[in-house]
Amino acid sequence: MRKRQQPINDGNPQAPGNQRQDTCFFWSCCCSCSCFTVRSEETGGAERQTSTTKMESIEVSEECLQPTLEEVRSWTHNFDKMMSNPDGRNIFREFLRSEYSEENLLFWLACEDLKNEKNMNVIEEKSRTIYEDYISVLSPREVSLDSRVREVVNRNLTEPNSNMYDEAQLQVYTLMHRDSFPRFLNSPVYKSLLQRRTSSTSET
Repeated sequence: MRKRQQPINDGNPQAPGNQRQDTCFFWSCCCSCSCFTVRSEETGGAERQTSTTKMESIEVSEECLQPTLEEVRSWTHNFDKMMSNPDGRNIFREFLRSEYSEENLLFWLACEDLKNEKNMNVIEEKSRTIYEDYISVLSPREVSLDSRVREVVNRNLTEPNSNMYDEAQLQVYTLMHRDSFPRFLNSPVYKSLLQRRTSSTSET
């Protein structure tokens, strides 16, 4: 079972477990109409089901350019720099996948994509899809948000716009920075990459 990361405490006395009452009131059928591709993964001898979301299928594939040793080292103390680098995001995503928290980065990317959209019809469709895939309590890839941010999202559903997920995106970004990033820097994923780049540089 994937370990769900806890949302950042904003002082709201409402327990995280009570957040599930914040259901979608605008797109009430949003979660029942999603089509998910389910596959099984072997993890420590136990099977785990994961789902492919709609947003994953429409994501623009980022070109992998093989980061330099200098770039890889620079990520150690700069999460923002890593997240602004396509190679950094791809490697960080690999780590998050190993921790079953890949949905946090996918949600962040989906929000970035939405903010660049100008067509209102497309904005409405993408905002609905993001809700289905990452906000709905029925989604297998629901991200952890506190009750206040969920209320903001639900209010924005009545009039979708390209920045409607800004607060939710910031909260997930901060969660990745504070919780996942330190473990990433100590993970085999990052250490192996650093070692390969160091060896490659030495050989040249």
